Amino acid sequence: MIALESAELFCLLQPEEIAALRQVVDERTFQVGQEVFREGEPGDGAYVVKAGRVDISGQVNPDTRKVFSSIGPGELFGEMAVLEQLPRSACATAAQPTTVYFLPRAEMVSLIERSPVLAAALLRLISRRLREFNQHYLHEVVQAERLAAVGRFARSIVHDLKNPLNIISLTADMFCKPEAPADLRAAAQGRIQKQVGRINDLITDILQFSQADPGTARVPVSYAEFIASLTVELAPELEAISVRLAGAPTAPATILNLDVKRLRRVFHNLVLNATEAMPSSGTITLRFRQDAREVVTEIADTGPGIAPEMAEKLFQPFATHGKNHGSGLGLSICKKIVEDHGGRIWGRNDPAGGAVFAFALPLPTA
Repeated sequence: MIALESAELFCLLQPEEIAALRQVVDERTFQVGQEVFREGEPGDGAYVVKAGRVDISGQVNPDTRKVFSSIGPGELFGEMAVLEQLPRSACATAAQPTTVYFLPRAEMVSLIERSPVLAAALLRLISRRLREFNQHYLHEVVQAERLAAVGRFARSIVHDLKNPLNIISLTADMFCKPEAPADLRAAAQGRIQKQVGRINDLITDILQFSQADPGTARVPVSYAEFIASLTVELAPELEAISVRLAGAPTAPATILNLDVKRLRRVFHNLVLNATEAMPSSGTITLRFRQDAREVVTEIADTGPGIAPEMAEKLFQPFATHGKNHGSGLGLSICKKIVEDHGGRIWGRNDPAGGAVFAFALPLPTA
């Protein structure tokens, strides 16, 4: 139980000021759950808790009320509506059997005008309350964003797993047909194993995306051989959805230091994005060029191109446009993998139509 002169706001007042204060205060008692005041009511006065505890809450939505502050003995509440002459912006409810000192608005304002010490104490109190509220608000925003990010991240995983799982499902159906010949069963088994490996690589990539550079050892690889094996791997998937891989792409026979598994993921992501932009059919073209410093790979499609609203945030995590599923994490993974190789990645629209995604990988230093 706190005496009036021991309350935080009044402890610096002179005895005559305390005496004047005692003339205007009124003690009020509330049971657990009883409202001290309600949101929207006139601000008729301020309160100081003598004993007990009061919860200050606000209506978050029609079905949810959230407590954002708990006021204990010696603390002031309800002062903002008094000073601003506005309706109450929150609800105050007794969380315990509570006794309060009630200071009517007119007398409260008169005391503040006559006492610089009281005015300064009130200013410090309001300043501290605002800082606490800001910290609480930022904490709530961060928590909400974390939960939203987890949801978007989960949706992105489902999106990226869906394609290989569909291939496994279709291939398993074919594998289980009694009339399937032995060579078809062997091909189906190999295809399933490849997609299982792809899922494993995908999960590894997602874990790596959320961490620092894993520092996986890169090895010297002929880029031409890497591209040749990759196009053989991609061809059946593209044919199954009526997408043509234009020509016979010939990459430079340059030796690059690559993490082959992770770089293969870049191609799969970029090609998958291109096919999603061409749902009925289309053409994907691989182009290459090399200068004294780097090898540039371009993946061009015949889709509608990059939407203007996405141009500045293509590689931001979870950015997406015009997709029923997925969250755009695929391009962010591509960016991280390419940058882990010391390279860079970008996207643009082709004047002739369609989108072009390109990335540059540095040549090994002598």
